[in-house]
Amino acid sequence: MRRDRLPWPVPAGAVAKGGSGAAAALTASRKGLLAGQLTSTLVEVMESSLSARNHRKRTGMANSTDSTDTEAAPHAGPADRPSRLTLPVVLAGVVLVAMSISGTAVALPSIGRDLDTSGSALNWVVAGYNLAFAAMTLIAGSTADRAGRRRVFVASALVFSAGFLGTALGPVIAAVDVFRVVSGAGGAGIMAAGGAILASAYEGAARNRAFALMGTMAGVGIAIGPTLSGLLISATGWRGSFAIFTVVGLLVALGGTRARESRAAAAGRTDRAGGALFVAALTLSMFALLEAPALGWGHPAVLVAGAAGLAVLVVFGIVQRRSAAPVLDPALVANRGFLGWSLATLTTSIGFLGVLVFLPTYLQAAADLAPAAAGATMLLLTAPVLVMPMAAVALVNKGVPARPLIMLALLLVVAGNLWLMTLNADDAVMAVAAPLVLIGTGMGASFGITDGQAMALVAPDVVGMAAGFLNTLRGAAEALVIAAYSAALTGLLSAELGDATRAAEVGAGRLTDGAAAVELDAFTRSWRLTQLGVGSLCLVLSIIVAVLVYGRATASRPTA
Repeated sequence: MRRDRLPWPVPAGAVAKGGSGAAAALTASRKGLLAGQLTSTLVEVMESSLSARNHRKRTGMANSTDSTDTEAAPHAGPADRPSRLTLPVVLAGVVLVAMSISGTAVALPSIGRDLDTSGSALNWVVAGYNLAFAAMTLIAGSTADRAGRRRVFVASALVFSAGFLGTALGPVIAAVDVFRVVSGAGGAGIMAAGGAILASAYEGAARNRAFALMGTMAGVGIAIGPTLSGLLISATGWRGSFAIFTVVGLLVALGGTRARESRAAAAGRTDRAGGALFVAALTLSMFALLEAPALGWGHPAVLVAGAAGLAVLVVFGIVQRRSAAPVLDPALVANRGFLGWSLATLTTSIGFLGVLVFLPTYLQAAADLAPAAAGATMLLLTAPVLVMPMAAVALVNKGVPARPLIMLALLLVVAGNLWLMTLNADDAVMAVAAPLVLIGTGMGASFGITDGQAMALVAPDVVGMAAGFLNTLRGAAEALVIAAYSAALTGLLSAELGDATRAAEVGAGRLTDGAAAVELDAFTRSWRLTQLGVGSLCLVLSIIVAVLVYGRATASRPTA
């Protein structure tokens, strides 16, 4: 009997900048350490509370480089159909997590005023969530494979809700930051375990449709998150908005109990050392990225954190090769086809995120657009993400090869980013219209097919791990792109204007009276050079993707 498998794409979240000075460094380092410790603790609590039982026999991992058709690696599954609530509940979780990522930034001014805080402490409301989300995604996926995908999904929804409730009740900013870390860990589990649930229940054309639908729902959540959050804050205050998310999260947890349980047959011992190392590496790396724009890339705290993060990451790789039950199976990364599709989603995220986060500021400064008008212009970028996933998967299901389709999507993203080098202040909206449509179309098509094609190449016992890996790549890309884009833009502006403080103000859209023309020209030139870097990086990554998905590799099944 046919089943349908899939995970999902993960929405993009904005990473806020940290504070400045020695006090900010100390505050941020404490926040980062707390985030790392808390996410590690959550792993242990989750795994100790969830018993792993054998459910299915393990099958070998397919290592084919081609996943054009949906008859991929064989998957064992339940004899009966999944619950009708399975797909709607998982999709509801996806929308909820996507909205919580994109909408929280709207609440920052209200939180700052209410709790009398600003700077790094306030920015960790967003950064702490993103850190925990990225750190926990891979771990949650592996835990779901061993402890039970439904159980991890339900537990994660409860953790997510508890974090939002704690945030709504938080009396001081430190408590709010801690509970945001809790929410991020829960959100990671919802995404990883939710996708793994679907991956163990669906396959074939329905799997492709479900993947595309998840991409669409993620896009919907990202698109409506800021608007809906703003409406909720206006109606109920920022505490009320977080309380409403709590209620919805509890409903998702309740609905998750109706899903069918599944887990890996060979549930070995938990790799606690690997999990702790992964959390530590990502915590240190994220601290360096988040604090560098404010403290400076040469600040001792940034240098030590960055170097330590890389060192711990190397140790993590060594430990995974020797572990009997690794958090990230080296065989998964060695699967060239899977890695190629994973890099495809990484590439489109890089090409999409910087434009999404930073272009509205330029449009408001250059074209004197109101925030609402700038947001409406960005629909040229986001609207295709809502419609293209289903269109792309429909083409695949009708027999259009997936590999040429993803290469076309990557080409659109590269072309759109390079086309933005024609950006000019005189006719800014018209200059960005076509490039935005190209980037959004490529991103939307990628959302529709990359996860389904990648997951078709892995064995059912590691679908949670594979899903977590895909979303960890996206989360890392989001953090890296936003931090690097901001640093590049500010650095170029500093070189143009000769004043770092003035460059930061121009990058935030605040032009100086009497010098606006000069500053705007510098802003435009810096934007063009930054886009050249982004477009070139996407081009190089696209070539690597083509080599991996089209290249020959030892396969455990015939390739088409």
